[in-house]
Amino acid sequence: MDAISSALKVAASGLEAQSTRLRIVSENVANARSTGETPGSDPYRRKTVSFTGELDRLTGASMVKVDAVGLDRSEFKEEYDPGNPAADADGYVKMPNVQPLVEMADMREANRSYEANLQVIKQTRELLNLTIDLMRG
Repeated sequence: MDAISSALKVAASGLEAQSTRLRIVSENVANARSTGETPGSDPYRRKTVSFTGELDRLTGASMVKVDAVGLDRSEFKEEYDPGNPAADADGYVKMPNVQPLVEMADMREANRSYEANLQVIKQTRELLNLTIDLMRG
């Protein structure tokens, strides 16, 4: 397989990986205040994404893949909210271990990586079109 096809495959794998990352970050942001339903129950636990490099045997290109979607095992914070159905006997509610500022930074980084991969695909397509035009002329 040629270098142009390899570039497209590598960029496509990056798009897929960053798309998964953006989905997980969105879930985290959406659940940043999701408490448990019963007294003392655990709230939403932040999800994490890890990546791995994978060699494409056909092209020899190193592509990125989602290795795993895991759970952040950091501690839950507690807030005093005696009226909440998830409050314990002392009125404290376990809150998700999601930090919106961290999620926003992660979202921005994933978005930039996604855009960079889109740019690679765009440039590769232009190069392919130029090659076709040269072959015609």
